[in-house]
Amino acid sequence: MNHPEKKIARRYDMPGRCRAFTDLVYNGENATKEQVFNTGAAFSPSPPRYHAYIGEMHGHTDLSDGTVDIDTYFTNLRSRHLDFAALSDHDHGGIGRPELWEGSPSKWDLIQQKVSQYDEPGKFTTILAYERDSYPYYNNLIVYYHAHSGEMLRSQHNGEITQAELNAALSRDDILLVPHDTYSFSAGADFSHLPVQLLTPLIELYSCADCAEYMNHPAFDRATACEGGFWQDALRRGAKMGCIAGSDNHRGHGAVVLDAPYPHNFQGLTGIWAEENTLSSLFAALKARRCYAFMGGRMELDFRINDHYMGEEFSVSSNDELFIWFCVKADAPVKQVTLIKNLRDYLLFYHTKQQIIFDYKHETSCDCYYLRIELEDGRFGWTSPIWVNIK
Repeated sequence: MNHPEKKIARRYDMPGRCRAFTDLVYNGENATKEQVFNTGAAFSPSPPRYHAYIGEMHGHTDLSDGTVDIDTYFTNLRSRHLDFAALSDHDHGGIGRPELWEGSPSKWDLIQQKVSQYDEPGKFTTILAYERDSYPYYNNLIVYYHAHSGEMLRSQHNGEITQAELNAALSRDDILLVPHDTYSFSAGADFSHLPVQLLTPLIELYSCADCAEYMNHPAFDRATACEGGFWQDALRRGAKMGCIAGSDNHRGHGAVVLDAPYPHNFQGLTGIWAEENTLSSLFAALKARRCYAFMGGRMELDFRINDHYMGEEFSVSSNDELFIWFCVKADAPVKQVTLIKNLRDYLLFYHTKQQIIFDYKHETSCDCYYLRIELEDGRFGWTSPIWVNIK
């Protein structure tokens, strides 16, 4: 990209217009097609610094309102060759039944014991979690722990939370709060109204037929949808919010393809880019938002800008160019990859698994980028954003 006037004429570019490519095309009588098209190889990114791990972040057992016991839950997920799994039973313990904290030993004591029992570092990592009602800010909020033991968050009134309590929880390093069903009239959150400091670092973007990227998404089929309850509503407020997905399954079989109409046949899974498959490494990656969401099956989504990974925020000068790269590996053909910039579809790539992009145009003091991937079978995947600040 050597032409001195390129930024006058263009906002974005690709390696195929580099000077080496042009010179071979116009001056290389003996150049082969392989030589010409390999000129882009000079721009290839470095190998990944992390490994991609795939797992379940949201499921229930008969300790609350699920239908399988906790042993069956973990055994089923482990048999599906997932890398990690979280158990997130409701803190109310099922309507008309004891709460998780009641009794000695309590259900929470049993959960901690079983989560530790089924953990196999390097093979199958288990994550301690539970789901709590947190009215009025987040009716459905999952609490994830950095260890296999921890105290449950209690409030002045069960099922509710105060701003002070939520602020205190969000500031802790040993837990992570992730809302789901944020789009829902009965159980949602209003990102357009919430104080910005109360916006969470991650959102459960998809579980089953409930894509919360934006209103009227094709992978959404639920009874209610409310303005302000979608991921883009939070990002529009300036939230540094990444994404995960989970099945929210209550029957213990996890995120599998079901005998149901689209999109109910696909249930959510999360990908995490981490140093190793251990609780400490996975938790650190989630805290860093180095994670992505997708609708079941297998997807590996690598998205970087200037070699910064999804979830990162970094700064450049106003004259710096951005080197954007993505690579999609999936168990079905890719239909379309969309690069979203500042909440609008910026570039579309059809049937493309890998691409290098040069972006010349800085639009705001903090530009937000993420990827939306659509496969031929109707499944979607989403990366956590990358935020680029202008010095």
